Amino acid sequence: MVKKKVPDWLNSSLWATTTSSSSSADDDRLQRYSSKHSIIADTATPTEPLDGSPVPVSTPASIREQPPRPSKPEIKIKDKDKDSRNSVSSNINNNEEDNGNSVAGPSAEDISRQAQLLTELSKKVVNIRELRRIASQGIPDGAGIRSKVWKLLLGYLPADRSLWSSELAKKRSQYKHFKEELLINPSEITRRLEKSTVCENDEAKSESSGMLSRSQITHGEHPLSLGKTSIWNQFFQDAEIMEQIDRDVKRTHPDLHFFSGDSSFAKSNQEALKNILIVFAKLNPGIRYVQGMNEILAPLFYVFRNDPDEEMAACSEADTFFCFVELLSGFRDHFCQQLDNSVVGIRSTITKLSQLLKEHDEELWRHLEVTTKVNPQFYAFRWITLLLTQEFNFADCLHIWDTLLSDPEGPQETLLRICCAMLILIRRRLLAGDFTSNLKLLQNYPPTNISHLLYVANKLRAQPSG
Repeated sequence: MVKKKVPDWLNSSLWATTTSSSSSADDDRLQRYSSKHSIIADTATPTEPLDGSPVPVSTPASIREQPPRPSKPEIKIKDKDKDSRNSVSSNINNNEEDNGNSVAGPSAEDISRQAQLLTELSKKVVNIRELRRIASQGIPDGAGIRSKVWKLLLGYLPADRSLWSSELAKKRSQYKHFKEELLINPSEITRRLEKSTVCENDEAKSESSGMLSRSQITHGEHPLSLGKTSIWNQFFQDAEIMEQIDRDVKRTHPDLHFFSGDSSFAKSNQEALKNILIVFAKLNPGIRYVQGMNEILAPLFYVFRNDPDEEMAACSEADTFFCFVELLSGFRDHFCQQLDNSVVGIRSTITKLSQLLKEHDEELWRHLEVTTKVNPQFYAFRWITLLLTQEFNFADCLHIWDTLLSDPEGPQETLLRICCAMLILIRRRLLAGDFTSNLKLLQNYPPTNISHLLYVANKLRAQPSG
């Protein structure tokens, strides 16, 4: 069998040139966030290209198509004594000054892209196709752009801006109703029923006997009832899921004060995450809650809660719920254990990733799956089900999601291309490794330049290996 060769563009000197002494904005961004906010367990190291050497600052003359520059990250580390509405950018600048690093201003590409997005968002009817094209390159921070764009890309906001107010009001009212119906304690329901019964019969009972009435508690309303329709029985069945949600939410991004800590702001954010996950679990009994959903929920809530528009930020819980439902609708079969072995289950999706790698880099595929016998389920299961939220720092995760949500083909196909690109970017280390070293590398993916990663992923869309 003749092995398919690696495309020439993957062997470009773009991936082999050493970094100059003056670090680029991309490298500064990586170092800032890997030192303080990195989710990856290993200590941050310079970006690793195909051959293990650092990524260049400038593109060689042989490569005319330069990967897009990443947007400035919007991670906000919140101290207890700071107001919850402090700007994201000011917190980043303070962190940079504390580290003695110079603050890199927004690039010309970022400024241009922000202007394009603001222009598109100001139209009476937003052109979603054009919005996807611009946002796929990364969404610059500021002016609540990412919050609005994500809501549009997920279909939560209609393209017609005149409908925004009415649609938001309707959805937020609906979520409030969900919470009132699904988060109420059964004892409160019983108390209301008792009060209602007393009010209805109080006058007749008192006139006939002169004694206080004793409300009749039906079998379904009794705390010890085992009936399927019993509100108490359902409450105790839900208690285990609620405990799991509570544990997972408390473990969500412990390195970010936005999600963890003893501040009232962090606790209110945790409470919002719990409410969303509990309501989702009760409205979707076929899936309920699966461990890891909190990690997918976190980026959405973070972006919406940090919207500079105070009204939008105040309603972030409701907005996040509906966007979470929409996002998960494309991946819900991955969380249904009964479908694991079906054509729509997680194993089928992992097989698609394996086939994609074989199509674009058969040598690497053969070394991983045939020679070293590294089953892709050992690493790709987490990559795919958690949408890469655990493989990169939080700022990079937001950048990746800009691309995931922007693809008109849907996030799953884009996700598989990004996962395939992740393998290709470290192919030389993988080809030199054995089972143990490769598995360790793939389960602890090294820091990388996200713009280059997305550049390679986009190349895989149209350039199969020949």
